Amino acid sequence: MSETFSKEERAAMRELAKERKLQQGRAESLAATLERIDSMAPTDREIALAVHKLALEVNSNFEVRTWYGMPAYYVDGQVVMFFQDGEKFKTRYSTVGFQQAAKLDSGAFWPTSYAITAVDSTVAKELTALIKRALG
Repeated sequence: MSETFSKEERAAMRELAKERKLQQGRAESLAATLERIDSMAPTDREIALAVHKLALEVNSNFEVRTWYGMPAYYVDGQVVMFFQDGEKFKTRYSTVGFQQAAKLDSGAFWPTSYAITAVDSTVAKELTALIKRALG
């Protein structure tokens, strides 16, 4: 019988449970997020830092903390966007994703996740526009 959740998914759920128990202040949650980014494989870390920098350039008031062990950017206690490194679930690319709080709605069908393998000037420009749009 196959398991419902993979080993990586179960680990992510355990991370979320720990995160919910922690009552960290802004500086502590930012430090924990940067620590998580620092623990990533070099390529993922480089992308995560670029995404982190762009997110805070667009909205310096983002509450930054981890979510299922991933760097996430919150507004009013709700996840707007997150970064998932490729190593986390053994995928060939990292992902920038947006949650329900993001205002990306476009008709009856729109993307909420984007594969990302590097951050060059074109990607930075597109991601900046997406984050601005997600914030409304």
